[in-house]
Amino acid sequence: MRPQVVAHRGASHDTAEHTLLAYTRALEVGAEALECDVRLTADGHLVCVHDRDLRRTAATRGVVSTMNLAELDQLDFASWKNPWAELDDEAPDRDPETGKVLTLRKLLETVADHGQGVELAIETKHPTRYGGLVERRLVELLADFGWDGRDSPVRVMSFSRTAIARIRHLAPDLRVVILIEKAHHWPLLKQAIGPSWILGPGVTELQDHPTFAKALRKSGRDIHVWTVNTPEQLQTCLDVGARAIISDKPAYMIQLLDAQNGGRRYAR
Repeated sequence: MRPQVVAHRGASHDTAEHTLLAYTRALEVGAEALECDVRLTADGHLVCVHDRDLRRTAATRGVVSTMNLAELDQLDFASWKNPWAELDDEAPDRDPETGKVLTLRKLLETVADHGQGVELAIETKHPTRYGGLVERRLVELLADFGWDGRDSPVRVMSFSRTAIARIRHLAPDLRVVILIEKAHHWPLLKQAIGPSWILGPGVTELQDHPTFAKALRKSGRDIHVWTVNTPEQLQTCLDVGARAIISDKPAYMIQLLDAQNGGRRYAR
């Protein structure tokens, strides 16, 4: 069975990451899951933003955790991706609303409305000034959609083992992914993680450390790999038996996989 193709921050190679436009583009090209990072605003809203500060994606020195949602809503999160668009007469018109800060609630609504079995991989970012409140607010929001149980289309990811343990405590039936940044973390990590936790290694670590890749495959756990954008990286994932690949280029990954699998798609 071929791996699930997960759109990393949406179709982020071609479109500004974490914007509504990035996610709708990902759905249009057939991504089977959407990945997002979440942070908590000063007034308690979960928003889809990767960096703690906004210099890269919104051209301001503001920090997400110190700003209210209304303040973030005034910022442009899309122009950085194509700063010369206003000078390009052939550039397509863009609805400004699709380039604003995206709340997790809005993304969940988008997935719910899509109605074709699309899943969500939500990463909670740590360290953060709010600590475990992020996971608590996340589970509360998922409960609003009825997505905090065994049949949820959502899985929660983090590099923080403590954060994953919180999710397990708050919503025991949710699928969880422990992200692995460095291969040398594995010998200790494997002794401290739960029996059903999914493994989330980076593809470069798998390529640079074949012994690490072999150990993960021998573990018998599901493996979800990030961030996979080339044919060589995809082959690494197939060799390790990955069940999901997280890519900035979901359309390209789907094309490569469909060519190998005769059009057979991922099935959960």
